Amino acid sequence: MLSRRIAAARPLAKTIRLTVPRTNLVQTRCISQADIDDPGMNGGYINPPMEKRQFRDPYGDWWDKQERRNYGEPVHEDNDILCMFSPDEYTHFKPAKGFALLSCFVGAVFTLCGVVYLYYPDKPSAPREFPEGLERELGGQGALRARKVGERQPLESDI
Repeated sequence: MLSRRIAAARPLAKTIRLTVPRTNLVQTRCISQADIDDPGMNGGYINPPMEKRQFRDPYGDWWDKQERRNYGEPVHEDNDILCMFSPDEYTHFKPAKGFALLSCFVGAVFTLCGVVYLYYPDKPSAPREFPEGLERELGGQGALRARKVGERQPLESDI
């Protein structure tokens, strides 16, 4: 397959052709009578004002309580963006105030971490001491050794 492609290969000069630049044709749009009669191009449909249903009165006497619309009310062409199931618009406070609140929270967390770092004890103030030390408990020279398989259990007097 590769050998056929090599045999059919042409010199580079024959494959590259000079392209003559064409004149740029400008497409002009003519306004027709249909555009003048129907500027929204929606067949004369009455498009209500763009109002998000989130901002309508929730206690109003709506035919559809969930969508906050009445029976026979025309639906906006961008209903998927304006309906109750679209993401809510966050209007609690402005971005500057939100940034100030977030920076106060981060500052308070770092301040708390600094205070804990300064006053958290790394080690006890006085090391703990035992009357006879922990040599026997930690397996030192006087500690009781573990039995091997087949070895008899040591008596109290052996210790």
